[in-house]
Amino acid sequence: MNTNNELILQKESVAKPIYSLTPFTLLDYPHKSACILWFAGCNMRCLYCYNPEIVFGKGTISFEKALEFLKSRKQLLDAVVFSGGECLLHKKSISFVSEVKKMGVLIKIDTNGSQPEVLKELIQKELIDYVALDFKAMHENFEKITQSKLFIPFEKSLLLLLQSGISFEVRTTVHSELLKKNDIQQMITYLEKVGYVGNYYIQHFVNGAPTIEKLGHSYKELENENISTQKIKVHFRG
Repeated sequence: MNTNNELILQKESVAKPIYSLTPFTLLDYPHKSACILWFAGCNMRCLYCYNPEIVFGKGTISFEKALEFLKSRKQLLDAVVFSGGECLLHKKSISFVSEVKKMGVLIKIDTNGSQPEVLKELIQKELIDYVALDFKAMHENFEKITQSKLFIPFEKSLLLLLQSGISFEVRTTVHSELLKKNDIQQMITYLEKVGYVGNYYIQHFVNGAPTIEKLGHSYKELENENISTQKIKVHFRG
């Protein structure tokens, strides 16, 4: 049974879904000024995750407070980024996006792809303008890296975005102990087979960052390799 304290924490988590916000960034939405809303909670436990405090933590900001802040900064922002954790896990995520969209700003979603039905509704309602989709690994490595069995939902989200016409990017965080050159090449081949064309972003693991799993030093081995193809251009971040 839940104790009274546990019930209170659950209510607070619902009432305050946002862990923190980044007031202003020029880096997270291509060529636009943006604010980032970091939603607490995630349904994956990626070994290299450098936001464990967001994944395991409770929200500290209500959506109403965040919306109030966004409206006060309206003239400074081109876009609002919904990130996390996994922002689309929240039951009111669609209504949250809808309310922010009414401000006339662009909306970007950072997602692990585990909520294709929510993503589909956002696309159908024309509420989002850009998506950053995390491609964690191929099916055989997915469970080990993410501690989840969510590859199929991810795949549905990828195919949905390919059919939607929405601008989106695919990105992968690489720790050299977890993903090797052959793994990334297999992922590129997979992307080509499903019809993805464009930029593929490799994000290097940040050594020294607090993570869910204690990992050894990660080496930037891939930057010396030419792994781009005619259809997919690989870019390195971090």
